[in-house]
Amino acid sequence: MLNSPTLPHAVPTTQAVFRRIGLRAVPLLFVCYVVNMLDRLNVGFAKLQFLANLHLNEAVFGVAAGFLYLGYILFEVPSNLMLHRYGARKTLLRIMILWGVFTMVQALASGKYQFYVLRYLVGAAEAGFFPGVLLYFTYWFPDHMRGRVTSLFVMALPVSGIIGGPLAAWIMTDFDGVAGLRGWQSLFLIEGVPAILLGVVAYLSLADRPSDTPWLSATEKQLVADQLQADAGNVSRHAPSKLRDALKNKVLYRLAVCYLTFYCVENALLLWIPTLLKSVGVKSLMSIGWLSGTIALAAAIGMLTVSFSSDRLRERRWHVLGCGIVAGLSMVLLPVGVHSIVATVVLLATSSAAVFGFLVLFWTIPGVLFKDAAAAGGLAFVSSVGALGGVFSPIFIGWIKEATGSFYYAPGTIGCVFLVSLLLLNTCFPRREKIGLMKLEAL
Repeated sequence: MLNSPTLPHAVPTTQAVFRRIGLRAVPLLFVCYVVNMLDRLNVGFAKLQFLANLHLNEAVFGVAAGFLYLGYILFEVPSNLMLHRYGARKTLLRIMILWGVFTMVQALASGKYQFYVLRYLVGAAEAGFFPGVLLYFTYWFPDHMRGRVTSLFVMALPVSGIIGGPLAAWIMTDFDGVAGLRGWQSLFLIEGVPAILLGVVAYLSLADRPSDTPWLSATEKQLVADQLQADAGNVSRHAPSKLRDALKNKVLYRLAVCYLTFYCVENALLLWIPTLLKSVGVKSLMSIGWLSGTIALAAAIGMLTVSFSSDRLRERRWHVLGCGIVAGLSMVLLPVGVHSIVATVVLLATSSAAVFGFLVLFWTIPGVLFKDAAAAGGLAFVSSVGALGGVFSPIFIGWIKEATGSFYYAPGTIGCVFLVSLLLLNTCFPRREKIGLMKLEAL
């Protein structure tokens, strides 16, 4: 019998390889982020019951919500530097198990001081998750793909809103009284478990770097390396590579200040949507939950549209600034809907879509300005400074509510400050806009 000719192995295409990588990593990290946001934001629903149960007020809740971000501020930079050194698998395992445990322990809180401590511990445990995943993406995807990849990951934010509202309302209603627990206690206990399980799954399923990946061939690993090396050429040779050099770079501080004001806007939306809906006449928990989900769905559609448009056109500046302007103006205009459920929902949906679009595209900027340890520490530094907004925003809103009886003065003020900060952000962009042509010297 004649030997059949040996067929040459198919040469993998760039698109096929990165699609495989994306399908392997992004869905799992997306689910982890959904759980992260459920565990962080379920307190906004739980407070509808526990404020009365624990004899607390809005100001106390605002302080407790802010304590979570104190943990972020202290531990984000160390966590990201550890991820850069020891890998994502070990880092995610630590982060997710700890935040799951502390989320569950919140069910045992019986007073304001216990609640303060537990919210701080949840924040300290979660610190490093979001900037860590963004850093992880830089190890796997070139810059011109990261807008889409990051948007698919960050879509967990609106998706957590879509499912989080109805889920929280269902748990707090149907599990109220089960095993002698109130609904808010059941909420913390039930929603803390998935984080622990997913931490183990992430450790077993992910690879730290493309070179460590058993499911990529040598040819595919080289293709990824070549793409990332070509991408590295878009970062100036003068780009900081060490954290101490990044900390001397004025652009890092501009980004951090803008992200702080943005975080105030995002935090106000994510924590107070249930309260705003209730204030305009939405009565039942289930109605609040479903309307919150509708707002989040609109946000997801808007975010994906903006991020894919930015990648396709290879333009960042006006996509980012446009989202920021819409988000800020929507917050300023919230009082227009004070007597209308429809107007309030429309404004909240518009602002949410712009906020999440801004969030995705904002994080593509540091990746072309910093590299190596500077990128790891710089991402975490900007994120941790932004977390100050998570401290200031709930305290400010809670204080304004107690002082005036209305939430609307605070979001309008926050929206105006964010709009002003966009002038600062505009100076952070290189003059040559096309991705692949960005040069640090143009700053």
